[in-house]
Amino acid sequence: MAAAASQTMTVAPRGEREIVITREFDAPRELVFRAMTDPAVIPQWWGPARYTTTVETLDARPGGAWRFVQKGADGEFAFRGIFKEIVRPSRVVMTFEWEGLPGHISTNTLVLEERAGRTLMTSTSTFESREDRDGMIASGMESGAREGYDRLDAVLKTL
Repeated sequence: MAAAASQTMTVAPRGEREIVITREFDAPRELVFRAMTDPAVIPQWWGPARYTTTVETLDARPGGAWRFVQKGADGEFAFRGIFKEIVRPSRVVMTFEWEGLPGHISTNTLVLEERAGRTLMTSTSTFESREDRDGMIASGMESGAREGYDRLDAVLKTL
């Protein structure tokens, strides 16, 4: 699979089991970190706009859990995980699992770098197998991530 790119986001497989997303935001790192860990802000941007996202659980600390539920015309979808590491405001490591396909868990490492008032995000998802990684790519995750991050950019301007 070739890397997809836009002015602000790239998505590329790496090795056998990883997907790396990079995205630049026109906001300081502290604000981006807050928007990505604040249960009041996450529903404003997480995922495609055709879904309403509810944050059922978000305990952003090592060992803390998270669970988001999206509802739309095509049904209800839940996602969950456990935070493994939080380094404010630069790093979050957590697991990610779509409840519709239980047992297929990735580990996501999010790194935020401050760059002259802007933030470069690098998100690396590591899957248990190449098949899980390729399944995530085939699921349409790229378009969902792209739309969600575009929505986040708009929300950051209002915070």
